[in-house]
Amino acid sequence: MRPFLKLLAILTILAAPAQALEPREGWVIHDTGKSFDDLVQAVRDAVSAAPIAVVTQASASDGARMQGHSIPGNRVFGLYRNDYARRMLEASVAAGIEAPIRMYVTEDADGTASLSYKAPTAVFAPYFDEGGDTLRDLAAELDGIFETVAESAIAE
Repeated sequence: MRPFLKLLAILTILAAPAQALEPREGWVIHDTGKSFDDLVQAVRDAVSAAPIAVVTQASASDGARMQGHSIPGNRVFGLYRNDYARRMLEASVAAGIEAPIRMYVTEDADGTASLSYKAPTAVFAPYFDEGGDTLRDLAAELDGIFETVAESAIAE
């Protein structure tokens, strides 16, 4: 391939908007018909009605925009609550590195957005031997909460 065509191919790949996330072990991925901004707000609304809270947020797309760059939208929400943290730490101090558990909104190439997260049981699985049934029970409880938040957020 001629150098110009190689460069054009590389630039085309780099300029392409993000694609929907591929399935991964332990992940739950929901493609939606919502725009990125609408899905971000829907997650906030769903969390406010759930027994969990947004304790952290980060967005590379916001940071890039502040530096004069444009990348597809993404926002990571860290969800947790203090009583969950206490229960987790009583079972396994090492599991504390995983909190808060994250929910991820990504902008797709077609202008819609996807909502994804690692299931809490997948997040905490490496600590189950140490944390026993107490940690398994907490993870299962959080699985249900994350599912409820996700289902509410993606509802049309």
